[in-house]
Amino acid sequence: MAGTAGKTEAVGGTGAVARALARIERLDPRLCAFVEVWGEEALERARTVDRQLPLSGVPFGVKGPTGIRSYAAERLIAAGAIPVGSTAVPGPGTYWQTWGQGRYGRTVNPYRADRTPGGSSAGSAVAVAAGMVPLATGSDGAGSVRIPAAWCGVFGLKTTNGLLPSPDRTGLASAGVLARSAAQAAAYLRCVLDSDETPGPAPGPAPVPAVFSPDLGFAGPDPEVVAVVRAAVERLVAAGIVQLVRTQRPFTLLDPREAWLAIRGGAPPGDTGTPALAVRAENDRRLDALFARTPLLLTPVTPNRPHGHEGPGERYSTALTWAFNLSGHPAASIPAGFTADGCPVGLQLVADRGAELSLVDIALAAERG
Repeated sequence: MAGTAGKTEAVGGTGAVARALARIERLDPRLCAFVEVWGEEALERARTVDRQLPLSGVPFGVKGPTGIRSYAAERLIAAGAIPVGSTAVPGPGTYWQTWGQGRYGRTVNPYRADRTPGGSSAGSAVAVAAGMVPLATGSDGAGSVRIPAAWCGVFGLKTTNGLLPSPDRTGLASAGVLARSAAQAAAYLRCVLDSDETPGPAPGPAPVPAVFSPDLGFAGPDPEVVAVVRAAVERLVAAGIVQLVRTQRPFTLLDPREAWLAIRGGAPPGDTGTPALAVRAENDRRLDALFARTPLLLTPVTPNRPHGHEGPGERYSTALTWAFNLSGHPAASIPAGFTADGCPVGLQLVADRGAELSLVDIALAAERG
């Protein structure tokens, strides 16, 4: 990672916070992951935090200038975690393709500075990937957690829509987390859900039956991205973590682009009278049928690799993610590998509504395997 990779321990305390702040001071002028850093406040919190709390003294980043007021941040603080700063997002007046503006300038991918880290949870992904913090909050309305997780080589999770409070009136966005490991994401979920129980259906014992789709029938992905993801799926199969289900026909969805744009533009979420929103209803039907018989869907996170800061061109980076913002299903990105030019690629795991902890369990098994 061009000298920026590093391990930030998940064990909390004043020392962990001080190390996180030192790493931010050293790396952030180049990576621009943070908008603000709350050094003195974070150290004071670390000195006084209750040592019996489950995340006592664990440093974390919050997405954007208002992230400290999010439900997830409040729950993490209640569990003893220490917010050290707000992470970069596209700001007012910035062209969306910059994906993030930190204190020192445009947020860059820690693997390749000439490429975007993805967004909009850009700074959160970079801060985690570079070892500045072990976890950071995010939100995902079209892929805004999963895409930067994939392009920065970290774990990212979008929770089931409506499971956690969200200010998004369209219902498309849901809370998420970016983390160095699935274990740290599991700790996040236990705290924000305030429960040790799985909130929804579990996938059952390994190997977990799964369907793999390289394109969902419409995305036109980069062949090298598909090859990296397919190899990651084959490793999961070889490790006994998943078992691919052979189907007579490939699993496909209708391209959700127009439906997502219609909902974002203000169309009533339950209205299926227009062709665009009829696509949403049909995709819901297909996904419900899939998860009634198979607990896991696997796809690439994006059809493309991290692009330059000038933007992606004609290919939508969200092509394989925003269907699940429309349907509400939880989805995760786990590192799949790298393209030949050194760009990280993510494997997307999608499960039934309410089954986010099962996705974390599968990711944990993948990390151990």
